[in-house]
Amino acid sequence: MATTHDLRAVAFPKLTPEEIEKVARCTRAPLERYRDGDVLIRAGVRESKFLLVVSGQLAVLDESGDEPKTIAILGPGEFTGEVTGLTGAASLVTIVARSECEVSAPPASSVREIISRSPVLGDRILQAFIARRQLLAEQETFAGPRVIGSRHSRDMLRIRQFLAKNQVPFATLDLEQEPAVKTLFERLGVTEAETPIVALGRDRVFRNPSNAELAAALGIRQPLERKVYDLVVVGAGPAGLAAAVYGASEGLDTLVLERTGPGGQAGSSMRIENYLGFPTGITGGELAERATVQAAKFGACIPVAVTVVRLSFDSRYAVLEDDAGETTSAKCLLIASGAEYRRLEAEGCERFEGCGVYYAATPVEAPVCRGSVAVVVGGGNSAGQAAVYLASIARKVYVVVRGDSLYKSMSSYLAKRIEQTENIEVLLKTRSRRMLGEESLRAVEVVNDETGEVRTIQTSALFSFIGAVPRTDWLPPEIEKDEKGFVKTGIAVAQSPRWSYGRSPFLLETTRAGVFAAGDVRSGSVKRVASAVGEGAMAVQVVHEYLRGM
Repeated sequence: MATTHDLRAVAFPKLTPEEIEKVARCTRAPLERYRDGDVLIRAGVRESKFLLVVSGQLAVLDESGDEPKTIAILGPGEFTGEVTGLTGAASLVTIVARSECEVSAPPASSVREIISRSPVLGDRILQAFIARRQLLAEQETFAGPRVIGSRHSRDMLRIRQFLAKNQVPFATLDLEQEPAVKTLFERLGVTEAETPIVALGRDRVFRNPSNAELAAALGIRQPLERKVYDLVVVGAGPAGLAAAVYGASEGLDTLVLERTGPGGQAGSSMRIENYLGFPTGITGGELAERATVQAAKFGACIPVAVTVVRLSFDSRYAVLEDDAGETTSAKCLLIASGAEYRRLEAEGCERFEGCGVYYAATPVEAPVCRGSVAVVVGGGNSAGQAAVYLASIARKVYVVVRGDSLYKSMSSYLAKRIEQTENIEVLLKTRSRRMLGEESLRAVEVVNDETGEVRTIQTSALFSFIGAVPRTDWLPPEIEKDEKGFVKTGIAVAQSPRWSYGRSPFLLETTRAGVFAAGDVRSGSVKRVASAVGEGAMAVQVVHEYLRGM
C-alpha cells in the first residue's frame, strides 16, 4: 500500500527540462508574470488554466476552514491542477504567488492534448492530478465543504450523498454530536432551523441547497450549450461512462448528462469483486471516478445535477431539455439512465426514508449502524455486497430474502461469504412487513411467508436492494417500452408499428432511428457492471454506423 510520502511524490513531480520544452511546444502558451501575493486561482471558481512554474514559487492553499493552510509550495518545473481541471469543475484550492514568478498558463484543452498525445508525460500529469485529489480526501485538516445538520435529516443525507458521489471531499458536523456547532452558527450567521447548511470556505453559506444549486456553487454543473453534439448520453452509470470513454476517444463530440453523480447503482457498491481485471475488487465509487477522469481526458463533457425532463425531435436531431429550461441537440442519443431500487412495500417505509431506511450502503449511510444492528433486504449481488460491508461495521446484520435460497439470484462467491460470516444471519422466505419508530426508525417487523411467524428486529438502519424501476419517465411515446417500463431495442422493435425506416434497426437501437439504449434501462439487459460497460462500448460502434448513413 502506498504511503502518504509515496503519494506526495506522485502528486507533486518536477518536470525535466525536456518535458517543460515539450509542454511549451504543444501548448504555445505565453508566459505570465505575477508579484508576491497575487492570487492566480481562487477556490470555488471554475478555472481552466494549467499553471507550470518557470521561475519563482506558487503556494497551494486550503481555504476551506477558518484559517488558510499551505498544502504545498511549487517551484520551477512543478505545476498546478487536479482532476477538476479536466472535468471543468471549480478548483478546490487557491493558488497564490509566493514571490515574483513566471508561469506558463495553457488552457485545459491543451493539457488534454498533451495527456492524449504524449503517453509518458501525459501519464505523469494525469497520475499527479489523481494523487492530489486522493491526498485532499485523506488529509484530516482539509475540510472541503462543511455540511452541518442533523443525522436524522433527509436533506442532510441527500447533500452528503451528492458530494460523495461526485468525489468532493467534505466534512460533516452533526447537530446532536458536535458541541462547537452553535459557535459556528453564530460565526456564519445561521440558525438551527435553517439546517442543513453547506459552508464553502469562510464566506459562502448555503441553506439547504438543492443538488443543482450545490453543483453550480462547486462548479460541477455547466450550462448546456445550444449546439449539436455527435453523441449525447443520458446517465453516467457504467454503460454511460463506457460510451463516453469510447465515443470521445474515437473523436465523437460527446456530452454526458447526469442528474446526481457518476456511477449509477454500481457507484454505491463498496466492493465489486467479479469485474474483469480487479482481482482484489474495486469500489463502485472508485471505478466511476476513474472512468469519469478517463472520459474527460479524451474531451467528453460530463456536467452533473442536470435532470433531463423532456426529449423531442426536430427534422434532423434529438432535442433534450433539462429542469432549468436549457436545451441541447444530438445527432445520436444514448439512453443510459439506468434503474433505481423499488420502494419497500412495508407499512411506514416512506416515513423513514433517509432517516432509517436507505437504498445504498456506503460510508455516507453505514455509520448509523456502527456497533449495532443492521437489516439488509434483498437477495441480489447489491444486497450481498452491502451485507458483507455492513458486517465489518455493525454488531449484527440480518439479510431478509423472500426466496428459499441465496444462490438463486446472488453470485456464488457472495452467497458463500455471507454464509461464512459469523455476524450475518439470513432469513429466507421472509419479507419486511412494518417499520416502527417515531422521528427515526426503531425496529423492523418481518414475517416468514411459510410459517407465518412474525419477528421484531430492533434496529435503526434498514438497507433495501430489491427490484428495479427504470428511469424512463422523461421519454416520449416514440420510444417504445416493455410492460415494466424498460426500453425495447434491436430485434424487439423490428416489427413495431413505430419502426418505419426501411431498414432493420441496429443493435441497441430503439423505435426512433439514431436513439439507442444500453445498460440497466434496456429491456432484456443483464444487470451486471461488466455487461453494462460492454453495451456502452458497443453502442458507440452502432452510433458510428448510424452517422455514416446520415
